[in-house]
Amino acid sequence: MTILDTIGATRLLPLRHLVPEGSARILVKAEYENPTGSMKDRMALAMVEAAENDGRLEPGGSVVEYTGGSTGVSLAFVCAAKRIPLQIVTSEAFSKEKLDHMRALGARLTLVESPTGGTTKALTLEMIETARRLAAAPGSYWTDQLNNADPLPSYEQMGDEIWEQSGGRVSAFVHSVGTAGSLRGVSTRLRSHNEAVHIVAVEPEESAVLSGKPSGSHKIEGTGAGFVVPLWTEALADEIQTISTQDAMATARRLAREEGIFAGTSTGANVAVALRVAERLGRGQTVVTIACDSGMKYLSTELYGPGRARGGV
Repeated sequence: MTILDTIGATRLLPLRHLVPEGSARILVKAEYENPTGSMKDRMALAMVEAAENDGRLEPGGSVVEYTGGSTGVSLAFVCAAKRIPLQIVTSEAFSKEKLDHMRALGARLTLVESPTGGTTKALTLEMIETARRLAAAPGSYWTDQLNNADPLPSYEQMGDEIWEQSGGRVSAFVHSVGTAGSLRGVSTRLRSHNEAVHIVAVEPEESAVLSGKPSGSHKIEGTGAGFVVPLWTEALADEIQTISTQDAMATARRLAREEGIFAGTSTGANVAVALRVAERLGRGQTVVTIACDSGMKYLSTELYGPGRARGGV
């Protein structure tokens, strides 16, 4: 057994205090139990091993990727375990903890400036082009997460875990859209068990491009690229709901204080929308969502850090 064998098989936890009387129960997949504290460990391992197996990543080669942080940390973890050099393109728009974690695991970082301090379409596109240039070096393999379908089986496995752990009782699945890989893999698998499972996609209110609105700047890290990502199709979700950065952060703080679930802003977004869906579905139904990553990745940010607005939840 190696450290990479500890990825997956995370627990499915019921919310005990946040859910109002009369609402459906909400179960949260605790993906922060993965080795780096993120569901992206599944994705990183799948991308690297698929490329190793089919020769895209040759022995002695290196990996390149652009990332808002969690994918980079997960790739740094996988590459460290496999002794593969890694070059990451990222930005100081993302949490210091994520950048430091990548460096600690041996990744080399190229930083792209964000004029707004948040995630925007322009920032994402500039990171992609920087990664493209770096990947032109001999022996480099660009995992290119927005266009890479290799992780889908790993997220289908998560869907099987959810189905088994819930006892086959999933009325709705709620999840935010980043690359759309996790939503696509999990929802496809859940629907293979029961085609009636209702799928709700979540995106930032400030950049609700899937809902047909203009792109903008937001701080729900790991979601809302600012354009319709390649792995997204309208058939993936039965509905799309938006959530503001402020409401996502407020819900993440409530999760920490009232449930003891310490997670990031995208988890707050997931749970905020899951609460809406649970209220609509009512008693006797089950809503499942994902705790994408650990709150330890955001201690210096507006979410939990000393600079956050006072008086908030």
